Amino acid sequence: MKIAALKEDAAGEKRVSLTPDTVKKLVDLGADVLIETGAGEGSGLADHIYQDAGATIAADSAGALKDADIVLCVQSPSDAQLDAINENALLIGCLAPLDKDTDLQRYNSRNITSFTMELLPRISRAQAMDVLSSQSNLAGYRAVIDAVYEHGKVLPMMMTAAGTVPPAKVLVLGAGVAGLQAIATAKRLGAVVSAFDVRPAVKEQVQSLGAKFVEVEADEADGEDTGGYAKEMSEDYKKRQSELIAETVKSHDIVISTALIPGKPAPRLVTADMLQAMKPGSVLVDLAVATGGNIEGSKADKVATKHGCKIIGYQNMPSRCARDASPLYARNLFNYISTLMVDKESKALNVQWDDELIKGTLLTKEGSTVHPMLTNEESAA
Repeated sequence: MKIAALKEDAAGEKRVSLTPDTVKKLVDLGADVLIETGAGEGSGLADHIYQDAGATIAADSAGALKDADIVLCVQSPSDAQLDAINENALLIGCLAPLDKDTDLQRYNSRNITSFTMELLPRISRAQAMDVLSSQSNLAGYRAVIDAVYEHGKVLPMMMTAAGTVPPAKVLVLGAGVAGLQAIATAKRLGAVVSAFDVRPAVKEQVQSLGAKFVEVEADEADGEDTGGYAKEMSEDYKKRQSELIAETVKSHDIVISTALIPGKPAPRLVTADMLQAMKPGSVLVDLAVATGGNIEGSKADKVATKHGCKIIGYQNMPSRCARDASPLYARNLFNYISTLMVDKESKALNVQWDDELIKGTLLTKEGSTVHPMLTNEESAA
């Protein structure tokens, strides 16, 4: 059983899919592990640290991929890397299958069996494999740090002989994993925090972190789908929501927006008119910029300025704290592989094809796209 980890080719991606800790664990499972040279540099992991853990360092992608049974990545490999992957090999990573620009034919033409970790079923047994949660947690933290840096204001109230500095006011839109971590981080730094979400079920979580829950008074009782994600709301709800957010953002120094709807463009929550009504120098962070953005005027991987407000639009927040993001991601992948793909007695590759976690993440197999979310979309079209 040969497992390869690639050096990420995507612009700005500093994370790596294997760390020395997980290399040791895979070697204990009987695997030969190959790491492309320089793969861990962005996370502060030199080649010799991998070698000490039991990995073999390959000079390039082709060397790492030669005869590999399992290929691990963070983002989808480049065309050149895909061409070097053996037919029938298993590719595991965050492959962005719901992104309209993702071409699954690239995998199918190579007969690659691919697994996409973003679609892992959200059940208790999968928590240790949940890459979205581990990476979103860090994204929420980093969003606050970047916002404070750009704003230039201290967050806590400070009483000095020269006078009192009032606390910063932070509003978090969306109380999923990233939003809850943003709330917790802003509170730890001393801000006064409020949060909005369409799901009444998260109100208790928001309040437990010391934040005020801002909610729309409407007939719709639940904005949560069966998977635990926020769902698209009615036009009446959206109108009330827009009015509430417009009034709320006026008094806040920092706004962090995290609202996503799986498979759909991000909902527009903050408009140009709302920005114009905010205090000059306010800072907004749009964690949904990669799928269209929650904030009008946000630009991918830029700090834009509109109506006197700064809008941070970094698409890959976890990569901005790669030294911690990589170990968490690598552990997620190890838990997935060791639990579902390896026979621990024989130490051989043995994919449990009937397991719901395998079925939930299996994207392509035998030259075809097989995930139900995508086959249903294709047949509907």
